[in-house]
Amino acid sequence: MSDGRERGARPEGPARPVRPEPLPDLAWDAGRTREFADGAADLFSELIARLPELPVARAWRREDVERGVAREVPEEPMDQADLLSYLRSMLFEYSVYAGHPRFMAYISGAGTVPGAVADMLASGVNMNVGGWRLSPAATEVELALLRWFAEMFGLPAAAGGLLVSGGAMANFVALKVARDVKASWDVRNEGVAAGPPLVLYASEEVHVVTDRAADMLGLGQEAVRKIPVDGGFRMRTDALRKAIARDREAGAIPFAVVATAGTVATGAVDPLPEIAEICAGEEVWFHVDAAYGGPAVLADDLRPLFAGIERADSIAFDPHKWLYTPHSGGCVLIRDMSHQAASFLVSPSYTHQDQERAVPGVDFNSLGPQFSRGFQALKVWVSLLAHGRRAYAARISHDAALARYMGARVEEHPELELASPVGLSICCFRYVPPGLGLGPDRDAYVSELNERLMTEIHRDGRAFCSNALLDGRWALRACIVNYRTEADDVDATLDVAVELGRRLDAELRPTARPTAAG
Repeated sequence: MSDGRERGARPEGPARPVRPEPLPDLAWDAGRTREFADGAADLFSELIARLPELPVARAWRREDVERGVAREVPEEPMDQADLLSYLRSMLFEYSVYAGHPRFMAYISGAGTVPGAVADMLASGVNMNVGGWRLSPAATEVELALLRWFAEMFGLPAAAGGLLVSGGAMANFVALKVARDVKASWDVRNEGVAAGPPLVLYASEEVHVVTDRAADMLGLGQEAVRKIPVDGGFRMRTDALRKAIARDREAGAIPFAVVATAGTVATGAVDPLPEIAEICAGEEVWFHVDAAYGGPAVLADDLRPLFAGIERADSIAFDPHKWLYTPHSGGCVLIRDMSHQAASFLVSPSYTHQDQERAVPGVDFNSLGPQFSRGFQALKVWVSLLAHGRRAYAARISHDAALARYMGARVEEHPELELASPVGLSICCFRYVPPGLGLGPDRDAYVSELNERLMTEIHRDGRAFCSNALLDGRWALRACIVNYRTEADDVDATLDVAVELGRRLDAELRPTARPTAAG
């Protein structure tokens, strides 16, 4: 039978591979890169130049913003001029400006210029800061930054940590390490159900991220014991001692106390030395959530407020808050880095070390939940290098002085009242129109008025503050973590609040009550 081949013919070999031709569409050359980067830099420079005159925000409707910024992905590349025009529209028509000198809402730093440029370079080089082999320079920069932060807080040389996305992740990592160290069984392998209930403690003013951490750690939000606060919104240590004793008697294991160094509502700092003593005596992990207030240790006049923080087992804070660096970037510091290294599972296939290195490099994927990590440290590091510690210390102190000035202006104004003591760089106040009297409905009306007033301030655009709910009373809240803010901006913000407050009061006040004129 014939196999279809002629006698003596050479058998056919495998087909010759087809060599793909280059596709240059995504690989921009240096010239095109420079052209686009120059266009973006022009937009950034224009933003910086125009920022003080721009409205902080506008009275947008969601559908208008969606129509302005949401586009279908094109089949073919967008023309570069059109792309820059689109970015310009997004920047100047549909953005809220945290860097505006009258942005005093929430706790959001202004974003440093060196940090923004460093972010571009970090994205350009695109190192994965999960392993030393993938990111030698980035890893060593992050380690240097962590050492400086640890020294800033007074932690020992054995301290470690890592950069994370923000305060929520920083607190989660710290409490994960605390859980693993303080559980009386192998909680990492056996799970939380294998032992007695684990509980932790925080003040009633603690940020919700502590509750989220308890949830994510499998403890449940009810494991967070909320401790009452005093008249200055600081944790009551007598109540903390009693709560720990109750839980021990009930068979639970108290494993951590979360002290807040700068509450988000009023800027209060919990009594850190007393809490440190309690934690030492009870053999409980001492964690400090300093997401907002932490960088204030740089300022000589504010550092005494943080006495005791050097005794913490862990600290969480956000450079993107009071170090002003661009979003996002939080930091967690662990007093004993060996605890951190023991808390996160690493596959043996990721543990290879280059034998030619005399000292193995640090692989950050073994020190936290992420394997793939961006170069978040660069924007913080470059900002510190560009400005220097002294300038940061002076500016942080200045922010706090502006908040105290704002509090004094509030107290002298007949239509404004302080809602709480000024804490760090936060001033909480209320617009209270004259002629209300002292009836039982007064506080309810003032709360309603100020809730509406905050919305009107946002829509007006000349200033931007947020709110605090203090003992059930709604208050306006100004938080100054902005190197562009000065006393004129404080005055203007209060003037806007009074102007719009008068207008709203005229619309809202029940006719049965006397008017301001009456």
